[in-house]
Amino acid sequence: MRTPSNQSHLLPESARRIAAWCAVALLVSGVGAVGIWLCVTFKTAVTPVLLALLGTALLRPLHRRLLALRMNPSLAAALTCVAIVAVVGGAAYIVVSALVDSGDQIVSSLRRAGREISRHFGGAAGTSLEDLAKSARSLVGKFAGTAASGVLTGISVVGELIATAVLALLLVFFFLRDARRAARALHGLAPGSAGSALEAMARRAFGAVEGFMRGTTLIALIDAVCITVGLLVLRVPGAVGLGALVFVGAYIPYLGALISGTVAVLVALVDRGWVIGLWALGVVLAVQVLEGHLLQPLIQSRTVQMHPAVVMLAITAGASVAGILGMLLAVPLTAAAFGVLSEARKRYGGEDGAGRGDGAEAGGPPGPPPSGPPLTT
Repeated sequence: MRTPSNQSHLLPESARRIAAWCAVALLVSGVGAVGIWLCVTFKTAVTPVLLALLGTALLRPLHRRLLALRMNPSLAAALTCVAIVAVVGGAAYIVVSALVDSGDQIVSSLRRAGREISRHFGGAAGTSLEDLAKSARSLVGKFAGTAASGVLTGISVVGELIATAVLALLLVFFFLRDARRAARALHGLAPGSAGSALEAMARRAFGAVEGFMRGTTLIALIDAVCITVGLLVLRVPGAVGLGALVFVGAYIPYLGALISGTVAVLVALVDRGWVIGLWALGVVLAVQVLEGHLLQPLIQSRTVQMHPAVVMLAITAGASVAGILGMLLAVPLTAAAFGVLSEARKRYGGEDGAGRGDGAEAGGPPGPPPSGPPLTT
């Protein structure tokens, strides 16, 4: 008797496909969970690497120009690191000094705003900012006996931050100087054409991070200048400090702009009245419209575009994993992941040009070609 070629299966074809995709999803989720657990466990080593990658992406064009002048790679990387120290140190000094000079005014205005909101909307006791400040002071007094250990903890945190910054700066130097060697190492990790695919994915991921860092920095600077000028024209107290807050908050998309803009409007409302408060609201909204309809499409047109819902979920996940640092790193890391997925889909997704690695993906952002410059040079 002849055995039939098509044997019957316990599950239909559709159910087997769903089961296969569920298995893939579970595998990817498990690998991602293990990766996140390893990053959290070894955060002392992972954080400087991520910060160094962001710094390298931000000042990569300067390093390329120095190399174009036929400068020694080590010297070019060292000068780029000096530029990082100058730029980051100068920006941090400007932002911190502005916030320190106008911090008392901003906090006082926010307390008054809390009292006004509580009075007009019938808030219960303990809901105003003044009550929160009193509670914080009583909490500090209650635990005053542990001041010595608190000082030691603060010193330890400052030392850890300094060590992280120094290590990140050294890593930036090595990333810039040894970029070609790193590209060759990536190419050699996988045999045959898989090495080219791995290198292309790394290029696309780094290109997404580079575009995000440069575009976000430029947009943050424009937003901060526009809002600062508007608040100065309206004679809002602490305008420079509020502008610095806008600049820092721009690195957390959507959420940072919402918080900094709300603070600016509340300060203007309390100190200058309803009319000036409405004008300040108009300035903030006008800047946000300018950013959303002109700056974002124009400046970040070459980066991986993500839906706002994806950005908010990434920020929430980053905050739950690593707090403020996670919020700052969530979006560039998500952009890098989207870049890798885009390159993988172009090569293996059955699209035009799949498996060749040349040409831009249909409907996707153009990325650096595999034959282009190395990762960070």
